[in-house]
Amino acid sequence: MSQPFDRGAVCPAPAELDEELDEFWSGSAWRISSNHNLSGYERNRTYLNNGNGDFVDISHVTGADSDGDGRSSVAVDLNHDGRLELVVRQVGGGPLKIFNNNFPQKQWIQVSLRGKESNRQGIGARLVAEVGNRQIVREIFPANSYLSQSPATAHFGLGSNDKVDTLTIRWPNGKEQIVKDISTNQHLIIREGDSKLESITPGKPYPF
Repeated sequence: MSQPFDRGAVCPAPAELDEELDEFWSGSAWRISSNHNLSGYERNRTYLNNGNGDFVDISHVTGADSDGDGRSSVAVDLNHDGRLELVVRQVGGGPLKIFNNNFPQKQWIQVSLRGKESNRQGIGARLVAEVGNRQIVREIFPANSYLSQSPATAHFGLGSNDKVDTLTIRWPNGKEQIVKDISTNQHLIIREGDSKLESITPGKPYPF
């Protein structure tokens, strides 16, 4: 799967296969044999970033360790509280699961772009938020999963910080745009080359 756009690519197996476990390897994602079952009923896993480079497995305590053969997942703020929910599509155990985010409420911003010289949604833009003594980097590049796609937005979790000191946007055409002193807990529309910020109000018409 490492070269999904090159049908001629062939990747060798990374290790010797265990026939007793019915392991198999296809050198090309385009040539997976229909004689093999890809549904291994592995349980889904969820990991929590503890902030020092390590992750903690919280699959069981969150209830996310379903064995429903998950095929896609999308993170999206469904209830507009600044905490991303997880939508999981699976082929067993119920076709769709939505995991509500009940982590403690912290500060956040969400950004949607509107390109002028660049493409309309700013796909490919890189955003760097400077918050206190750290940087948070996001890219507008909606992740695609099986029959699903994430929103074309950038979400920043800011912890206890009450503002973004500087937000630098590198648009797909290479130009940079800098916005300073952004208040938290809002979903913003930022237009290419325009210093005016528009805040989205849930339930109101979405500005285009």
